This record gives sequence, C-alpha cells and structure tokens, in this order.
Amino acid sequence: MRVTFLFRLLFILYCVEAGTFLLLAPWSPVWDSLLIQIPLRVVHTAFFHPLVRAGMSGFGIIHLVWGAHDLDELIFRRKLRVPRV
Repeated sequence: MRVTFLFRLLFILYCVEAGTFLLLAPWSPVWDSLLIQIPLRVVHTAFFHPLVRAGMSGFGIIHLVWGAHDLDELIFRRKLRVPRV
C-alpha cells in the first residue's frame, strides 16, 4: 500500500467524521449543555443563534461532499488506471 493512498484514505475518514459531527452536533441537546459552561456572554449568545448553528452544519455538509468527492476519485481512479508494462 502506498503512502499517498493511506493519507488519502485517512483524509476521507476525517472528512466523514468531521462532517457528520459538524452537521449533527449544533442541533443536539449536548451542544446546549456544553455551551452553558462558556463564561463569555457574547460568545454564548452567538453560538445559540440559529444562523451560527446552520453555518456550522453547512460546513459539515462541505466536509461530507469533499470526502465523497475524494472517495469517488479514489475508487474510479484505481479502476481506470492502466497497468504499467
């Protein structure tokens, strides 16, 4: 297994994990309980705003799409690779 293949696979795994977390976490009850512990009122209020939550979820979707794109490229690039003679 080549090192570039391994790094690409790890990057795809990172994108899927980070994307799933960023997509779901801002809307979960855990998010609310963790943000209560923030002492700065401005930051606390900002992270409870629906637009900030939607922005973080959008960033998660970007990660998921990027990971899916790299996975697609990795699979089809391997299938279409011409064997070296």
